[in-house]
Formats: sequence, structure tokens, C-alpha cells
Amino acid sequence: MRKFRTYSEVDHSTGSELLEQVLEQRARLAKRLASVGTVVAVASGKGGVGKSAVTANLASCLRSRGLRVGAVDGDLNGPSLARMLGVRGPLLEGDGDGVIPPADAAGISVISMELLQEEDAPLRWRDPGSDTFIWQSTMETTALREFLGDVAWGDLDVLLIDVPPGTDKISRLLELIPDLPAVLVVTTPSEMARSVVARSLRLLREADVGTVGLVANMSGYWCPDCDRIQPLFPGEGAQRLSEATGVPIWAEIPFHPSFSLETDRGHPFVTGHPEGPIAEAFTALAERLEGIGSTP
Repeated sequence: MRKFRTYSEVDHSTGSELLEQVLEQRARLAKRLASVGTVVAVASGKGGVGKSAVTANLASCLRSRGLRVGAVDGDLNGPSLARMLGVRGPLLEGDGDGVIPPADAAGISVISMELLQEEDAPLRWRDPGSDTFIWQSTMETTALREFLGDVAWGDLDVLLIDVPPGTDKISRLLELIPDLPAVLVVTTPSEMARSVVARSLRLLREADVGTVGLVANMSGYWCPDCDRIQPLFPGEGAQRLSEATGVPIWAEIPFHPSFSLETDRGHPFVTGHPEGPIAEAFTALAERLEGIGSTP
């Protein structure tokens, strides 16, 4: 029976130089991330939980604490992170070291597919013209690798990666960064979110990711009139998920009507509201991340 070998098992040069290209790309990615203190993925597996808004506000909170921060929008088909940070394209330029990422007003460097497209243009891949599904995964992974390895990030304390929905997207990131230092898994109190996010947590456990923390978004409703936090979803899905998996809840972020509104307009909520329960939740999250070691 024939045995397929992985790239790491091939110990000789190839006529197509495919192996050499793969190894060169891995080396370039490792060299680029060597100047980053900590790489943190913000994932979920579930769409609609506010993951990108969490990433944008966390980046702003970390920057306000004096850290050098970069942010990668891994959602190639529905990018939004650059706009949430107030960066609009096309703004990309390059030099001999790579693509220079634009920065928001606070100095957060960001790369996103929306900086490479017209505002309403759908993402289209160049492919052989048929059986696109065979090539799409490879092309998407290559694009993410380029966002990480071909962008001149410089010296950063934290690089946040906004991972699109789907456990397969988490798997692709782990292939690019096998020793990923930390993953924040965003969920909501709803039972549907709990059941879907549980799959992502199992994947991360089986991949032996060292540091995983839960972020319970929309954990309650912060009433702007009475200044109290009230229940928003029935049930305690996030707490049940934590108890079942042993993954601690690192932050509980209440919903506020202005949170999404301001962030969607390019002004992360924590920037204009440095006090209150939302700012306190992001501050606690930032403090946790500051104690995590750097990427090997």
C-alpha cells in the first residue's frame, strides 16, 4: 500500500521546488513572529458572538496600557476589523521588508482583506475554473500566512488574530503557528453558542494549546438609564461551558447599546468609555494576557 508523506518527512530536494518553497515560507513566518512578544488568537467557532468587536476593543485596551499592538483580520470573506479600528483602505504600501500595515489613531497596526478590496466587492479567488472547493482551503491558508509572515509588523508586544467562525479555521491557524501561546474563545450565554463553542474547546484541548480562556460576551444587559446589569439571555451557557471543560472565564462583557454602534463606526467603545463594567472586563482581560510568555 502506498504511503503519503508530509513535507516534514521528505528529506531530499524536489524537482518542482515545492518543498523548498514551503520550508522557506515557514522560516519567514517564524522569523517574522520572533519579533512579537505574544500571539493571541481570538476565536469562537460560532458566528455572531461579537468576536471582531471583542478583538478591536481588546486591541484598544492593550494599546492604552502602553503596549505595542498589531491586529490581523483572519476573516477573508467578511472582513471588518480594520473598519472597527477606524482604518480604511486602500492604504497598503510595501518596502523591502514587506507590506507596511496601516495604523489607527492610537497606533494599532492592522492588516485586513478589506484594505485590498473595494468596499462592496466580494472575495473571488483565481482558480482553474472548476472544482474551486479543492483549492479554496489552500488559498485561504496562504493568504493568512501572508498576513502574518509578509507584513512588516516590527517589534510588537501583542499580535491579535481575529479568527473567522468554524473549527476548521482554528485548525488552519494551528498549522501555521503550532506553538500558539494563547487562544481567547468568545461565547455568549445562549445554549446554541455553548454547544458550538464546546467543539472548538475540544479541538484546542486535543491540540495541546497551553493557554485558553473563555470570554463571555453579552453576559448581561448594561442599562444606560438605570446603570444596572440585567439578564440578556436565558440560561447560563458560558458558566456551564466553563464547568464542563475546565476552561476558566477570563472576562464577562455586558451588552450596551453603544458598544456595537461606536465600534462599528471605528471608535472602539473602551476608547471613549474608560470606566464602567465593559472597560473593567477588558482591563481584566488585558492584565491576563500581559502575563503570558512569548512565542517560541
